[in-house]
Amino acid sequence: MRGQGPLSGIKVVELAGIGPGPMGGMLLGDLGADVVRIDRQTAADLGIDRGSAKWDLLNRSKRSVAANLKMAEGVETVLSLVEKADILIEGMRPGVTERLGLGPDECWARNPKLVYGRVTGWGQEGPIAHAAGHDMNYIAITGALHAIGDTGGAPVPPLNLVGDFGGGALYLAFGCLAAYIEAQNSGKGQVVDAAMVDGASSLMTAIYGMKAAGRMIQERGANLLDGGAHFYSVYETSDGKYVSIGSIEKKFYAELIERTGMSPDDMPDQMNPKKWPEYKEKLAAVIRKKTRDEWVEIMEGTDVCFAPILDMDEAPNHPHNAARNTFIEVEGVQQPNAAPRFSRTPAGTPTVAPNPGQDTADALSEWGFSADEIERLKASGAVS
Repeated sequence: MRGQGPLSGIKVVELAGIGPGPMGGMLLGDLGADVVRIDRQTAADLGIDRGSAKWDLLNRSKRSVAANLKMAEGVETVLSLVEKADILIEGMRPGVTERLGLGPDECWARNPKLVYGRVTGWGQEGPIAHAAGHDMNYIAITGALHAIGDTGGAPVPPLNLVGDFGGGALYLAFGCLAAYIEAQNSGKGQVVDAAMVDGASSLMTAIYGMKAAGRMIQERGANLLDGGAHFYSVYETSDGKYVSIGSIEKKFYAELIERTGMSPDDMPDQMNPKKWPEYKEKLAAVIRKKTRDEWVEIMEGTDVCFAPILDMDEAPNHPHNAARNTFIEVEGVQQPNAAPRFSRTPAGTPTVAPNPGQDTADALSEWGFSADEIERLKASGAVS
């Protein structure tokens, strides 16, 4: 990917971590940025077992330099890379990089134009900024987790898509690129504080608007977009699989009625929430009469707003995904392709994640270190 895509020429230093930081770096690397991941000497030092690098998908499209950050020379090596970088991203608890000697001030002393991207759950400040947490905890205080789940049931964690990746990684990448554009005019870098609580709250903007307008209540599974409406929900088919139906607009709702073989008189009062439970039972009974594939034949590609619910083995083989190369295979591992698409500067194929330190010599050389310097750093144990 390096050198191919709209971010070609942008240099990124990523201090290795887990979750949103690596994904933020992956998003930049997938689109052509030269992302150099600073690893500790081994993956075990990070408290994780990566296994084969080819499965380490969030670290694809990068190169790895292994540096000993407990040594002054290891820290100096990173600062030398910072001198040539446009963006640095890190996902440690507030204050950790400062203690390492790699905080914003130390980096700006070498490169005033550097964008310093920080992604955390709680943010850089606030009463619980230094507390440990995970995706579910961060979205719990935004209102997002409370809103997801079935009527009468407990909230359901939506994997770690909303906090780590939606509210964290995407806002980190977006924020860093916005700050990078600004730095081209001002000549000055700045900190991008990408807090998952902020990002996940931002993702809830439209939902908060609906609540303020009286179009959403606090009860789970009783609203337009949370499965409460019979025309925007999931249904089980006769073979135990599921389909999704989202016929919100009147003309789409009319087509749903027609293609299910129902009469308009069966469910006439579409937007009356009091009728939704009754109508949902009626529609569920109809959908259960056919298999998922039979409903695909009847509804897919129409204006019903329909799609079969596929598992992760099925999704890459769906004809639409296959036609768009939405999923690709790299060294035998099926994975999502780079996104989004660009008409003039398309991204290349993501490269396999490197093992820690795999690219130390090559990356340092390309970023301006001499062969003698690299050998000296290796001999001292500052890099490996």
